[in-house]
Amino acid sequence: MMTSARVVITGLGAITPLGLTASELWAGLCAGACGIGPITAFDPVGFSCKIAGEVPDYNIRQYVPKTHRKATKLMSRDIELSVIAAHEALTDSGLITKAIDAENVNIDPTRVAINLGAGFISCDLVELGPAVAASAIDGRFDIHKWGKEGLELVTPLWLLKYLPNMLACHIGIIHDIQGPSNTITCAEAGAHLAIAEASQIIARGDSDIALAGGAEAKVNPMVMMRQCLFKRASTQDNEAPESACRPFDADAKGSVFGEGAGIVILESLENAQGRGARIYAEVVGIGQSNCINPQYQRLEPDGKGVRLAIEKAMADAEIEPADLDLVMPHGTGIPADDLAEAGAIEAALGEAAGKTVVWPTKSMVSNTGAASGAIDVIAAVRALTDSKIPAAKNCDKIAAGCNLNIARQPQSKKIRYALCCSYTFGGQTAALVLKNIDGEMLN
Repeated sequence: MMTSARVVITGLGAITPLGLTASELWAGLCAGACGIGPITAFDPVGFSCKIAGEVPDYNIRQYVPKTHRKATKLMSRDIELSVIAAHEALTDSGLITKAIDAENVNIDPTRVAINLGAGFISCDLVELGPAVAASAIDGRFDIHKWGKEGLELVTPLWLLKYLPNMLACHIGIIHDIQGPSNTITCAEAGAHLAIAEASQIIARGDSDIALAGGAEAKVNPMVMMRQCLFKRASTQDNEAPESACRPFDADAKGSVFGEGAGIVILESLENAQGRGARIYAEVVGIGQSNCINPQYQRLEPDGKGVRLAIEKAMADAEIEPADLDLVMPHGTGIPADDLAEAGAIEAALGEAAGKTVVWPTKSMVSNTGAASGAIDVIAAVRALTDSKIPAAKNCDKIAAGCNLNIARQPQSKKIRYALCCSYTFGGQTAALVLKNIDGEMLN
């Protein structure tokens, strides 16, 4: 239980298939929009899944100062997305860094932390293709020829684009962040885990401010092929992308993958109040677990890891299931996994499970990997502040065995506590509890 500094959220930044900002994300979710469409990043001929969630066009140079623009040549897509989300989150919070206005910096860089979730960053095939081709003998890859000839065709700085910690590294350099830094590579659970760790850093007094969240670009031939081979991707709705991803729906046939980034600004309550910051919500509970299913391609059937994470987060927040007004599930659209997660939520919430509103979002923003948890946190924060829960998309007939109260219609609702949860294939699970502090006397 966090008993020291209270941790609040004061800034939101997101780039998703629904837009280049957190505001566009929220507006799209409220409108029931869908950012899933035909893949344009590469030619998906030969792929069983030909759709994905791609972000709108952007110019990365607009989000970095002139002094750092040369470094954009060493940014993978994942890094670019994280830089864009970080820029918006800081701007939204009212914090001024060296990159935003070097003459009016209002932070102590040594008291700012950064914790990000990152995924498996797959290289661009055009960068490695010639090197691999030069390493073949009679059509077969030869490791010795790779060492002697192939590597000569790879740029010496190639690896700097694909190290997971480079997301936090670039953001840290751009904004002169000098406090604790960590990168968590736990796939879809990464963002929740990063926000949890950043909250703990602030709670114990090691930083006053933290950037936390995650980013990942999964619209890549190697990533998409892997999802297709594991039979996680939706393959029957290539001609109807808007209805392809159907979390907890009886007609769900698989997930749809995409790209995005979400970053929130965390602060100690004292620091936020001291500068008169707008406070969106408070992080009051964190939980995590790890239960490995021998069949790692799927969540374990009873969802035990998810249940444990939820129970730990609620215990940390010192609340009962009946106190929750909103649950943001992982909800991928993979039938067996959705059913396991639904069972876990029901087991953790007990009788309250049938009453608490559950709002999945991946039918609109796709599965953005390490970014997905942060995107859900941002959506939950906006639901808290606006007292509004939009409708879930593509959940027309709830799957048999799922006893959750899916938000099938938009509703206005005062939300006291919101729960966000996630899991990865391999067993890592995470959960966060957010509290609405609107109208509360803050001390």
